[in-house]
Amino acid sequence: MSIHELNDNMYAACSGRMRGIMSKVRTRFAPSPTGRMHVGNLRSALYEFLIAKHEGGDFMLRIEDTDQERLLEGAVDIIYHTMEKTGLHHDEGPDKDGGFGPYVQSERMKTGIYMKYAKELVEKGEAYYCFCDKERLSTLKTEVVEGKDIVVYDKHCLSLSKEEIEANLAAGKPFVIRQNIPNEGTTTFHDELYGDITVENAELDDMILIKSDGYPTYNFANVVDDHTMNITHVVRGNEYLSSSPKYQRLYDAFGWESPTYIHLPLITDENHKKLSKRCGHSSFEDLLEQGFLTEAVVNYIALLGWSPEDNQEIFTLEELIEKFDYHRISKSPAVFDYAKLKWMNGEYIKAMDFEVFYETALPYLKEVLTKELDFRKIAAMVKTRIEIFPDIREHIDFFETLPEYDCSMYTHKKMKTNADSSLKVLTEVLPLLETQEDFSNDALYELLLGYVEKEGVKNGYVMWPIRTAVSGKQMTPGGATELMEILGKEESLTRIRKGIELLSQQ
Repeated sequence: MSIHELNDNMYAACSGRMRGIMSKVRTRFAPSPTGRMHVGNLRSALYEFLIAKHEGGDFMLRIEDTDQERLLEGAVDIIYHTMEKTGLHHDEGPDKDGGFGPYVQSERMKTGIYMKYAKELVEKGEAYYCFCDKERLSTLKTEVVEGKDIVVYDKHCLSLSKEEIEANLAAGKPFVIRQNIPNEGTTTFHDELYGDITVENAELDDMILIKSDGYPTYNFANVVDDHTMNITHVVRGNEYLSSSPKYQRLYDAFGWESPTYIHLPLITDENHKKLSKRCGHSSFEDLLEQGFLTEAVVNYIALLGWSPEDNQEIFTLEELIEKFDYHRISKSPAVFDYAKLKWMNGEYIKAMDFEVFYETALPYLKEVLTKELDFRKIAAMVKTRIEIFPDIREHIDFFETLPEYDCSMYTHKKMKTNADSSLKVLTEVLPLLETQEDFSNDALYELLLGYVEKEGVKNGYVMWPIRTAVSGKQMTPGGATELMEILGKEESLTRIRKGIELLSQQ
């Protein structure tokens, strides 16, 4: 055993959360199929994947569909598609039985596992049957918890005798099973980032474990499934910190060893508000539709709450596996900086193989351009100038049609050009271009360079007005001669004559 491994084991033993020196790290991603993959969910999946793979462990996919009312048709397919596309390949799941299935909670429910464990808690006095109807529950007081009105149950049914409970069950009276939390004392649990957290039991409500429809609640099913599937590390958002004492009480009630808890920081928008669907880029699918590359999204999401020891920002998935240390996850909220993501995506585009880039860019080129132009040269021209693929449109639209533009664009302080000097340049280079047979970039540049040397001016003094005339834009993906090569001789001359006409009217 290496010194590094020994230190890790000593740390785990001291923290009281060690499953044995030789235990294998097992993490799970347990999404609910309720729609698109939120950025926060994808981050949880990524961190769980990285923790497992960094330690040579197993990464599991489990579908949590106990909340039947929120299920969305096709959402399971979205989960599989996202996992496959991002490279977060699971070792076990509904499609890969590793001996701990079923891996879908509704299927697990059919085995009776949740009711079995709930009844075990009832026998231990750690849970009880509750037969209260909606009318009685409506009379109970409520508390506002995280912006929601929560009914505080008063333990009314805890006092029912065994005979009363059996009579109600025999009569088919609807019931739920509630966790029995004492009114006195405290509960303590440990989180790897937040340390030991202790809460007063009086602050905890007797949460429902089994609903009236027989389905387990999300919280109860999580605990049962994580234990029976040998999950060692549970990674989730810190909004679940308030529920963790209840989880801990369940582990303690069963006599089970609790997993290693890692609660992740909140992801906010630029205004430091929780990232919501209204922002337009809260889901993985949103970002793909906006032209982001999968690799860039995964890279960026990895940095939403975690940072490496050095200042490296661009990572492959393999590099993330190698360097990921969950102890470096921050407790502070992570700001989703859309501009930073665009920059990172641009870096990935720059590094793309040209053929792959061209195939991806081609639909955007064809969307804007109907003329017979050299698409490959245009693609090469924009590759280093865009951050997301839809940016291509605004960079190339002038190739299709010369836009209306103001003659003030010919004035450029750095190039020392103005309307008069630009008119002179365009008028004098026009006949040179009219007699030029070779309209390739190199030949055109050589021709205009001769004019520059003859006039004793700088390159920009000549190239700026020509580029303005042929593009009608202040920013273009290429220089004057590159643009003219793509536009061709006839179109280039037509646009230069148009520029002369506009300048002459000043």
